[in-house]
Amino acid sequence: MAANSNPTVRKRRLGAELRRLRQASGLKSTEVAERLMVSQPKISHLENGRRTISARDVRDLCVIYGVTDQQVIDSLMRMARESAQPGWWNVYGDIPQGVYIGLEANAATIHAYDPLVIPALLQTPAYAQAVIGETIPLLTAEQAATRLKVRLRRQHRIYDPACPLRLWVVLDESALRRAIGSPDIMREQLEHLNAISAEPHITVQILPHDAGAHPGLSGQFSILRFADSSETVVYLERFTSDLYLEKPSDVHHYSVMYDHLQAQALNPDSSHDFISDAIKLHINAASRP
Repeated sequence: MAANSNPTVRKRRLGAELRRLRQASGLKSTEVAERLMVSQPKISHLENGRRTISARDVRDLCVIYGVTDQQVIDSLMRMARESAQPGWWNVYGDIPQGVYIGLEANAATIHAYDPLVIPALLQTPAYAQAVIGETIPLLTAEQAATRLKVRLRRQHRIYDPACPLRLWVVLDESALRRAIGSPDIMREQLEHLNAISAEPHITVQILPHDAGAHPGLSGQFSILRFADSSETVVYLERFTSDLYLEKPSDVHHYSVMYDHLQAQALNPDSSHDFISDAIKLHINAASRP
């Protein structure tokens, strides 16, 4: 998806510009919230691009920040109107991870670590269906089908011929051994993983159990970087409330963690062989009564 058609990206750029104007005015977010008679978290969400802002709010903020250049005001208001346009995922209703999907659609590179499952962008349909159905309690059949459609649609990003996503994945051995769905589903998934890791823009490394303790023991995380800005976002997926970290100190911390994970993991060729051995285990499991 082109950046200029991505509402998440437009909201983030607008938020960044409004943050710059606020800081230039010398006002704190609490002071702005008091003048607008809104909560301080609302101002933070607007500046972080996690909430749609109306053109009227933009106009009011420009007054507070002392912006008098009408061209600047008109440009910001136009960005606000454009950011309210729906992304492709919005046709599926109120789905989780909407903010993340918008970021993923515009990312140039993603470095991901997952200790338990194959990442969504590399999942086969059968594996994805099993993960969704077996990990989310109280999900209706209709909701599960919608989530599956969205997950598979997200995978178009890594096949974009004009701008394929550069994806680097470090997987714990547990993700290969955990029998999700059935041995046949696991075999198909791991064969797909080996096949797709041969693509020049996709790298897969396996972190075997005998590597011992490592920085990834705290859980899954992804680092997203964007071609048109120096911005980096660390994403931590959680069951009910995802986390997005953007402070330079947080980004640096997770970047160093990822460097260590890459260093401790098997190299890509050895990882390919390791995955092939795991495939044999699932083939043997499928042959047993």
